[in-house]
Amino acid sequence: MKFLDLAKVYIRSGGGGAGCVSFRREKFIEYGGPDGGDGGNGGDVWAEAVEGLNTLIDFRYQQHFFAKSGQHGMGSQMTGRSGDDIVLRVPVGTEILEEDEETVIADLTEPGARVLLARGGNGGWGNLHFKSSTNRAPRNANPGQPGIERTIWLRLKLIADAGLVGLPNAGKSTFLAAVSNARPKIADYPFTTLHPNLGVVGVDGREFVMADIPGLIEGASEGRGLGDQFLGHVERSNVLLHLVDGTAEDVAGDARTILTELAAYSPVLMEKPRITALNKIDALDDDTIAERKAALETEIGGTVHLMSGVAKLGVTEVLRALWTEIAPTRVTDEDQPDAPWQP
Repeated sequence: MKFLDLAKVYIRSGGGGAGCVSFRREKFIEYGGPDGGDGGNGGDVWAEAVEGLNTLIDFRYQQHFFAKSGQHGMGSQMTGRSGDDIVLRVPVGTEILEEDEETVIADLTEPGARVLLARGGNGGWGNLHFKSSTNRAPRNANPGQPGIERTIWLRLKLIADAGLVGLPNAGKSTFLAAVSNARPKIADYPFTTLHPNLGVVGVDGREFVMADIPGLIEGASEGRGLGDQFLGHVERSNVLLHLVDGTAEDVAGDARTILTELAAYSPVLMEKPRITALNKIDALDDDTIAERKAALETEIGGTVHLMSGVAKLGVTEVLRALWTEIAPTRVTDEDQPDAPWQP
């Protein structure tokens, strides 16, 4: 299945049915009077977050969603049938934006969350509604209200506990494949990863979700490389894992590049807890490892973990460090307060 995280959609709610002008005409009924029914209401357009989806690919093949209009009213006081609603089923974590791609209509972060995007038009009144003591035979009825037509954008931001960031070929996909059942494409050239990947990671009997995004390069915030189009997928993460290629000549410069791009994209990313790891230590000798670790710690001003995704060295320690940051955000059943007793 192809990955798609941005889609433009055209929606329109149903129009209301027109009211009916009708009079009761039956044999032996001298004063029948008006009996025109009301028109039915138009269908609404909703968006609902559902589990089991992780891409917006369905909206590449269908971009137009029009709800049914209500039926017109009929004689004998019969109201027209209301139009059927349309529900856009989107993955959990989908943002719904106005046509300007900036104004957020809704952010569906919970399964089952729903939002009304366009309300259907009300049905018009039939002439029965206009009957009064001074107007016994009204010959007018209301038309139904038109539906609402609008253009919206759907933008998916994957929901993961931890997000992987780093330069291309820093070993992010290799690490994700080593610690989970995810099978991202792995090769020895830059930008092997072209779309985000999710994996469920386990450590010490605990599980959490990790997201791997395509690598960043200098100037990504200005659109270079794959740009910053995928950074939104780690924006919801509780902690970031910054992988630095230990075989690079300037590990401090590489780390500085990533931190600069994160800051240029959003201050929110810079405020998140961050675990930094020097990767590919299996290809280095002890002196080189010590030298580059010291340079990296000086650059970031914090602790640097040593690991190798291929050889699985130090991987458990890194996962435990990630879980330390994730654990406070988890609310277990034991932490939930007892519900008040109700008769």
